[in-house]
Amino acid sequence: MAGETHLSALLSGMRPELHPGEYVFVSIPGPAIPAEVAPVVTVAEEEGLTLVLRKEEADRLGLEYEYVAGWITLRVHSSLEAVGLTAAISEVLTRAGLSCNVVAGFYHDHLFVPHDSAALAVKLLEDLARESHAGPGRPAAG
Repeated sequence: MAGETHLSALLSGMRPELHPGEYVFVSIPGPAIPAEVAPVVTVAEEEGLTLVLRKEEADRLGLEYEYVAGWITLRVHSSLEAVGLTAAISEVLTRAGLSCNVVAGFYHDHLFVPHDSAALAVKLLEDLARESHAGPGRPAAG
C-alpha cells in the first residue's frame, strides 16, 4: 500500500501518539552500533554515528547528551514524496516556541520535541488534525 501524499489527508489523519519515556540524541564513533545499545533512530554522519535512544540507556552507558525529548509518532502512512506535512507541523510548533526534530520512517513521521512540552505538542497536533478535518470555513468538531 502506497503512502498518503495529499496534505489535507495527512493532516486530518495524522493521529499523533506520544511514546512513554525520555529520549536523547548521542554521538558515538561509528560505524558499528554497540550490541548493548537499542536505538530508535540512527544517522550516519561524518563526525560519528548519531543514535536516538532512551535516556536511561544513555545514562547507564555514560553517553553524553544535551537534549531530552519526547517521541511522537504520526500514525498516518505518509509517503516519502508527500509535500507540506513537515512545514505544517513546524509552523504550529514554532508558534508555540517548541523545537522539533523530524525523522521520516518508511511508514510514519517521528517527531522529537522537548520532553517537558511533549503533551502540549500532541495537543497542538491534535488541534491541527481537527482543523484540517473540518476544512476551510467549517467549524472543527467538538
